[in-house]
This record gives sequence, structure tokens and C-alpha cells, in this order.
Amino acid sequence: MPRPIPILALLMALTHTPYARAQTASTTHPAFAMHGGAGKILKQNIKPEVEAAIRADLEQALTTGYAILQRGGTALDAIEAAIRVLEDSPRFNAGKGAVMTAQGTFELDASIMDGQTLAAGAVAGLMHIKNPISLARLVMTKSPHVMLIGSGAEAFALSQGIDTVPNEYFATDVRHQQYEKWRDSVAGKPTQQSSADPANAWADHKYGTVGAVALDRQGNLAAGTSTGGTPFKRWGRVGDSPIIGAGTYASNKAGCAVSGTGVGEYFIRNTVAADICKRVEYLHESIDKAAKHVIHDVLVPQGGDGGVVVMDKKGHSVHVFNTDGMFRGYIDANGKPVVELYK
Repeated sequence: MPRPIPILALLMALTHTPYARAQTASTTHPAFAMHGGAGKILKQNIKPEVEAAIRADLEQALTTGYAILQRGGTALDAIEAAIRVLEDSPRFNAGKGAVMTAQGTFELDASIMDGQTLAAGAVAGLMHIKNPISLARLVMTKSPHVMLIGSGAEAFALSQGIDTVPNEYFATDVRHQQYEKWRDSVAGKPTQQSSADPANAWADHKYGTVGAVALDRQGNLAAGTSTGGTPFKRWGRVGDSPIIGAGTYASNKAGCAVSGTGVGEYFIRNTVAADICKRVEYLHESIDKAAKHVIHDVLVPQGGDGGVVVMDKKGHSVHVFNTDGMFRGYIDANGKPVVELYK
């Protein structure tokens, strides 16, 4: 008597569709969004040629990150590559073009986080690393730690074969002019730093920190942030950008990824990035509602300026800020970069 054919085997033979392939065929549509800083960004204060250059930089960064996602690369790969584009541009406060400290030097910070595993890497107080976001990722993947700072972080960089650059590499004419104005304004005054001195007086209220959020084809979220910090900072000041939960956070479980920019002290005190994601996870709020609550209802009463880019598990993204403008962009449904600067 012939042996009966199992129903599943019969269906597979009729459709010519292997069962394993049917289970793994579906993939997530990738998504990518960035920011390049928030603050007193007004069209009348930005020369047309500078605006054009900023837009071009953001478009290049967006297309660089999205191309990696389209090829099946990870969200982490896309974020690192895109942020490197803006770190190499002199028009943002990250990498080349970073603001100067009160000592006339440059100190850079960065962080990156994997939403799938909650692994994270961060660096602070770097003076000789061309692309801090790449070192932050190496801290995540090649060390048992989350954050390394200063000379220790740079020693780790050398152990990983990363070339160093002179501190003056990060300088631009604009940053030198900004520094000289501030230095002349405080000449002969006490060196005590208050809330009104020096950043609020001479920083043009622009927080040119850069950051990105991404969703890859595997459905994994990630976030990253890089900055030169507050202009004319003293005493090894570190802001929110390298602080996981303050300036950067990503969690597949929460269905949320965040990168922030603004006055770092307020972002740290209020763990802004993590708070937004936890509202999404625990209160089931949309990313728009969660971000607006934190940026407007929590920060504004305290005097905290800034903004965030947020992405959810479906690839939807929002930019929320309480300042006059925010350099920002995303990839639209047609795969094209969209860049906006003003409110």
C-alpha cells in the first residue's frame, strides 16, 4: 500500500515554494533620518551660499546612510557612515568645525547604540581622533566598556589601529573668529563660568551637534550622536551627546530610537532620549507625542533649549524642537532626501 504524503509536503510540491523561504522572505523597509543641530537658526542670518552648502552636506549624509540600508547593511553601519560625513564637514559642531574650548583647543564627544542588543559605545574629551563616532562604535564592539574618555580613549584608539590627527585639524576660520571675539570680551574678567557666560553670549545659540536614527531591513533600530560640545567650555565639561539615555538611545523592545541636540545639561538631568523611548514603551504613546511632551512640556519650563530626531519600529520619524530652527532631514517614501533648516 502506498505511503500517504504529508499535507505540508504536498502543498510545498504544488506551489514549488520551499517552506523555509516562505518564513524568511519578508523584510522591513529601511528608514533613515538625521539632525545637524538646533538653535537660533533664522534664514536672514544664514548666507545663501552657506545654506546651500549645509543642505548639500545633509543630503550627502542622508543618501550615504540610506544607501547602506538599501544594500542590506545594518542600522549601525548606516549611522556611523552618515555621521562621519558631517564630522568631516566644517559646517557642523562635530569633528572638523567643532567649537573651541576656553583654552583654545578642541574636545569631542560621541556615542552610538544598538537597539537590538542595547549594546552601546561612547567617547568623551577626544582631542586627536578624526571621527569620534567610529571610535565610539569600537568601544561598543571591541571593549567590555560603554564609555572611555580623554587620553584613555585615545590610547584605546591607537590599540585599534586608528590614526590620530593634530588637535588643530578641527579648526576653521569661523571657529577661530568666534573664539577671538569671546576671548576679547572676557579679557580681564574673572574666569568663573556662569549660566550666561560664555556659551549664551557668544555661541549664536546654535547647537551644531549631529545625529542619526535608522531602521534596517532586519527590523533593528539604532541611534548615534557626535559633537564638539559647548563653545568655550572649561574644566573638561561633557554634555549629553556621549551619555546613553540623555543624548542617544535606541531599543527594539521600546520601538524607539533617539538622537538629541541642545543644551546638554538639561538633556542629562532629564534623561531626554531614554524618557522619550520609555513613554513610547510604557505609555504606548506615539513618538511624536512622547517627543513633544519631553521637549516642550519638560524642557521649556526649565529653560532647556534643543531638539530630537526620533524613529519608531515602523520607520516613521519625527523632528521635534523648541528653538527657532533645526538642521534636519530624512529619506522620504520614494527614497529621496528631504532637508529642512527653519521652523
